[in-house]
Amino acid sequence: MNFELGAPEWLFLVPALVALGWRVKALRLGEPLRVLLLGLLVLALADPRLRVGGGGLDLWVLMDRSDSVAGPAAAQAPEVAAILERARGRDDRVYFIDYAVDAQRRDQGDPVLRGGTGRTNTAVALELALGQMREGRAARLLVLTDGYATEPLAEVAEKVLRRGVPLDYRLLGEGLGEDVRVSLVEAPARVLPGEAFLVEFTLQGRGDGEVPWEVWRGGDKASASGVARLQNGVARVRLTDRLGGSGAVRYEVRIAPPEDAHPENNRAGTWVEVAGGGRVLLVTNYPNDPLATLLGAQGLRVERVTEPASLSAASLTGARLVVLNNVPAHRVGAEFLAGLDFFVREQGGGLLMVGGKNSFGSGGYFASAVDELLPVSMELRKEHRKLATAMAIILDRSGSMAASAGGGLTKMDLANSGTARAIELLGNFDAVSVHAVDSAPHEIVALAQVGPNRERMLQSVRRIVSTGGGIFVYQGLKAGWEQLQRAQTGQRHLVLFSDAADSEEPGDYINLLAEMRAAGVTVSVIGLGTESDVDADFLKDIAARGGGRIFFTRDAGELPAIFAQETVSVARSAFIQENTEAAGTPGWSQIAARAPKWLPAVDGYNLSYLRDGATASLVTTDEYQAPLVATWARGAGRVAAVSFPLGGEFSYLARAWADYGDFAQTLGRWLAGEDAPAGLAVRTELRGETLAVELLHDESWSGRIASTPPTAALAGASAGGARPLVWEKIEPGRFRATARLAPEEAARGVVRVGAAALPFGPVAASGSAEWAFDREALRELRQLAARSGGGERLDLAKIWAAPRRVELRSLRLWWLAALAVVLVAEAAVSRWDLRRARRWRVWRVDPRAGGVR
Repeated sequence: MNFELGAPEWLFLVPALVALGWRVKALRLGEPLRVLLLGLLVLALADPRLRVGGGGLDLWVLMDRSDSVAGPAAAQAPEVAAILERARGRDDRVYFIDYAVDAQRRDQGDPVLRGGTGRTNTAVALELALGQMREGRAARLLVLTDGYATEPLAEVAEKVLRRGVPLDYRLLGEGLGEDVRVSLVEAPARVLPGEAFLVEFTLQGRGDGEVPWEVWRGGDKASASGVARLQNGVARVRLTDRLGGSGAVRYEVRIAPPEDAHPENNRAGTWVEVAGGGRVLLVTNYPNDPLATLLGAQGLRVERVTEPASLSAASLTGARLVVLNNVPAHRVGAEFLAGLDFFVREQGGGLLMVGGKNSFGSGGYFASAVDELLPVSMELRKEHRKLATAMAIILDRSGSMAASAGGGLTKMDLANSGTARAIELLGNFDAVSVHAVDSAPHEIVALAQVGPNRERMLQSVRRIVSTGGGIFVYQGLKAGWEQLQRAQTGQRHLVLFSDAADSEEPGDYINLLAEMRAAGVTVSVIGLGTESDVDADFLKDIAARGGGRIFFTRDAGELPAIFAQETVSVARSAFIQENTEAAGTPGWSQIAARAPKWLPAVDGYNLSYLRDGATASLVTTDEYQAPLVATWARGAGRVAAVSFPLGGEFSYLARAWADYGDFAQTLGRWLAGEDAPAGLAVRTELRGETLAVELLHDESWSGRIASTPPTAALAGASAGGARPLVWEKIEPGRFRATARLAPEEAARGVVRVGAAALPFGPVAASGSAEWAFDREALRELRQLAARSGGGERLDLAKIWAAPRRVELRSLRLWWLAALAVVLVAEAAVSRWDLRRARRWRVWRVDPRAGGVR
């Protein structure tokens, strides 16, 4: 660090020195402040500059950890660090930043990137490095990546260039190799039923060749197939199709190249919505559900679903109302149930749950994704001890349970978590026992009331470990039955968890189960595996003979949820199976002007309690005063709970009710909401992973939108929460908002204008940008390196020999500031001297005295 004299400012020294020689006396340079003023003026004109840099170098190494380069990055990271450490000088420093979706310094953050590894966000890593560089130190950037950033570098490039930091790069991996990918899938976002439309897709690779392809419609099986011929690395395929019905359908293109370096980009797809007007999605347990005819008479298209496991969030597209009619939660697709929250609260849809032995708490809906939507709560209150349950849980702790389930957990750990969740959901007056079984049953928790023992029980079940061997099923069932025989409660249930591929020693299970069923005990089975495993039929038979449910899952991570669902179905099974009188309330006036002539009694009902803010229109007259018809608004949508059956068993009195049809139609019409108002439209456009949403309106809406701005929200396929979008006014009558979609995310959205809700989606990127290998991104990185003074680095050790940037920093502003301060001080001193001199003269000359004193 030293000083240099600025040029050509030094020329100003000549006249300054000449003036100094001629005016020494006139300037009173014998006074120190005048000398200092002149000296500062000379320095400001000469502008000597401070040389900064040229010493130690701070090297910022940005290591790409995204999915497309994860293998090479992990393999080369230790070698890179070792080379740079060996070659650096004494005053040099090296800092490592790992990045993918987000970025963090290796010496400061968690080794796991919190944002995930599904993107290559090089810009974020550059921003972090620039923000942490020390002033006064020479710095350099080294980016280790495959070069295919998923975010543009234009904005951060300007910051790099303004900072004057050279950027070098080294490409990881082996390039694209013989890669063929699905680069684009296109289809219209919305079609009418029966309308012909095109599905087009583009394949990209290197050179020429043949690539087999399939198009899957709806995910079930390939609806079309063929062979595409690459010419100069590109092939385009066009297909025509028609769709009936309603909802949304996903088209997915799959290719199988003979040689392929990156199979991750061999699939891509898009969604097509069938716009057939408002519809009712009737998810029912009855083949001939009377609600289908009644609701259809209101002009709504009714789609009856008898296989609810096939439902997904996309099934909600175009729906105005969803009816869950006595269908247990475990039979309904989990994504569909989770998607109902956004459907109701944000998209303004309607939801109706109808009573029965497979509905509400009895159907496993307590603490489910739809629990908080309902206007009734399903917890069992303290005064209902006669409805308490005794449960025996039998856990497989054979050798297969020691296998890893990911995340540092074993299958046994997740089974323990499921058992703990079951105990957490049981009421204080319920009772539970737990046995772990290998070749013999081992008592973990003896049958006891949950309330005073809950914490002790939870601690015990979380410590179960696998000890090897197989599971002797009969011994486990027998141990559970012995515990349940001691129970004093009216409802007794056993849950068996076992490996579907390794369930040994059935013993005399048939007679044992017959004895248990005769005593009113039910048995359900949770099988880890699939229905095709060798012991799956044995487990199915246990559930069938035990009068319970059967669950299969190959994902041990789902065990806690399955245990919870089974526990809720049993412990919250408060279906009152007796004729109960009912009475109407004024609450129906919020739905229709005329109340029906209410039925005097019901054959049975699901016990529940009215939530705060909800309205009951019909209640029981028994000791519970329970709501039979309850309604409320949730967000933009409406929800109703009819707690007595409208079909099947226990529905005789309801179906004989004179106003049955009018009641169902009026409630359905209210829940379905109003038609979309005229003068509003929503349009979506997807480019890569960026979704653009446009709101178009005519002049009739201008005043209302000016006083109440529109809103928009977006949610993933199964997400309950929503993220807001920010509008930009493009021109009168047109608003636009954009959002980045996560890879493989099927997003649903809504635009709200006042009380009107305009739903859209699902929409999804046709493929992941992480595997698109956009050559423009690589070109952008190379251009930035060249413009900054860097380039490609093959020999990393030589990076320390790169020229250190030397910066000449002007000090003129400091000299001028000092000059101003001294000038003010000199003026003050001069003024003080002048006043003192005047006072001295007055004192020396007195005109009245006629002379000097």
